[in-house]
Amino acid sequence: MKTLISAVGGAAAVAGCVAGLLWLGPSPARPGATAPAAAASTTGTDNAGGGSRDTAGSGSRDTAGPGDTVDAARRRTEAYPDDPTAWTGLARAAIERARTTLDAGPLDTADQALRRSLALDGSRNYGAVTGRGMLANARHEFAEAREHALRGTRMAPDRPDAYAVLADAEIQLGHYPAARAAVQRLLDIAPASAAYSRAAYDLETHGRRTDAAIALRRAVDSAATPDERAFAEARLGDLLGSGGDLDEAERHYRRALDTVPDHPYGQAGIARVTAARGETDAARALYGKLVARTPLPQFLLEAVELRRASGVPGQGGEGAALAAQVRLARADGGPVDPHLALYAADHGDPQVAVELMRREWQHTRGVVVADALGWALHRAGRSEEALPYAVRAAGTGWRKALFRYHRGAIERELGMPEAAGHLREATAVNPYFTPPSPRAERGH
Repeated sequence: MKTLISAVGGAAAVAGCVAGLLWLGPSPARPGATAPAAAASTTGTDNAGGGSRDTAGSGSRDTAGPGDTVDAARRRTEAYPDDPTAWTGLARAAIERARTTLDAGPLDTADQALRRSLALDGSRNYGAVTGRGMLANARHEFAEAREHALRGTRMAPDRPDAYAVLADAEIQLGHYPAARAAVQRLLDIAPASAAYSRAAYDLETHGRRTDAAIALRRAVDSAATPDERAFAEARLGDLLGSGGDLDEAERHYRRALDTVPDHPYGQAGIARVTAARGETDAARALYGKLVARTPLPQFLLEAVELRRASGVPGQGGEGAALAAQVRLARADGGPVDPHLALYAADHGDPQVAVELMRREWQHTRGVVVADALGWALHRAGRSEEALPYAVRAAGTGWRKALFRYHRGAIERELGMPEAAGHLREATAVNPYFTPPSPRAERGH
C-alpha cells in the first residue's frame, strides 16, 4: 500500500516532538512534575491472543469525557478483577485522561493498573506491553518505551499500537530514520488520525510544511473523537501560523474550539494570533484566562514575552509561576519542559537552564531539546559549546523561526559570517516572529 510519507511529494523524511508528544501540566500528586503523552492516542487493550482489536488512534465514537471513561474502566475492573484486559483498559483510559487534561496525575493510576494486568497475564498481554510503552513515553523514559514497543511489534507485527509508541520514542531519542519507518508502518496498518498526526509532525520537522498540512487535514477528516479532531485542527493552526498565515491559522483554531470548547491549544492559538495582529491588550486578557486554568510553561512563557513586547514592566504572575515551576523542576528531578529552560535562560538564571537541559538531554535527544540546551549554554556565556547543539537542532531542516534565530545569535556571538543569514531567515520563515527578549541579543 502506498501511503502518505512515500506518496506526498519528495523523499520521505520525518521526525517530531509536539504532535507525537504533548507536555503535561503540574500533577496534584507530584507538584510541578511535567511529562509528555501521546498526542494521538492508541487504544487497543486486548491481549495478543484474542479479544477486540482497535486501530491506533481510533478511540471510541462516544462523547464521554476522560473522567467518565476512567470511571467506567474502573467499574469494569471491579466487576472483573481477574481480567487483564480490564486493567489494561483502565490504564489506557488514565493515560488518555492525562493527555486530554494536561495533568500528569492519572499516570500513577495507569502504572498500577498495568502492573496488575501483567501480573494476571505476563506472556501474551499485548495491550499491557504497549501500555507500558505509552506510560514510559509519558514519563520521558524513552529508551524503556522503545523496548516495550519493539516487544509489542514482535508479538503482533500487524497491529498498530506498538508502532505508535515506537515512533514517539524514536523521535525523542533522536532516531529519525527509525521514527520514519515506524510512522510509515503505522500508516500502512491503520491510516487514521493518530498516524496522520504523527506523519504531519515528521514532515514538518523535515521542512515539508505543505505535505504536513495535507497530512493534518487527513487527520482532521479521519478523527474518531472530538479530542482527536480538535487536536488536529489546533496543530494545523500552529503549522499555518508558524508560516505567518494568521487568517487561516485562526480559522483552524476556532474549529478546534468549536469541536472542544476551551481546548487549551485552540485558545493559545487565538491568543497568539491576536498578539501577532498587534492587539496586545486583548491578547494579554486571553492569555490571562488560559494560564489561570492551564498553566503550562509554553503558555506562561508566551504571556511573559507578550508583556515584554508590549512594554509592560515586570513578568507578572506568569513569571512568578514559571519561576516556581523552575524551582520545582530542579527539586523534582523528573522530566523538564524545554520552555522552562528557555524561561530560565532569558529571564532567570542561565546556569539553571543549562542544568535542567543537561538533565533532560540524558533522556531526550530530539531537536527541540537540542535547541533549548544550545540556547541555555549560549545565554550562560558558553557559545562555542552551544553551537553544535544549535547545528543539531537545524539538522532535520525544520523551518522553525526560533531555531533559526537561536543559531544566528550564537553564531553572531562567535563572529561567524553566516550569522546574519540565519537571523534574517527567522523573519523570512515567519514575518511575525519577535526575538524572545532584548537581553537574549546580548548573549550574556
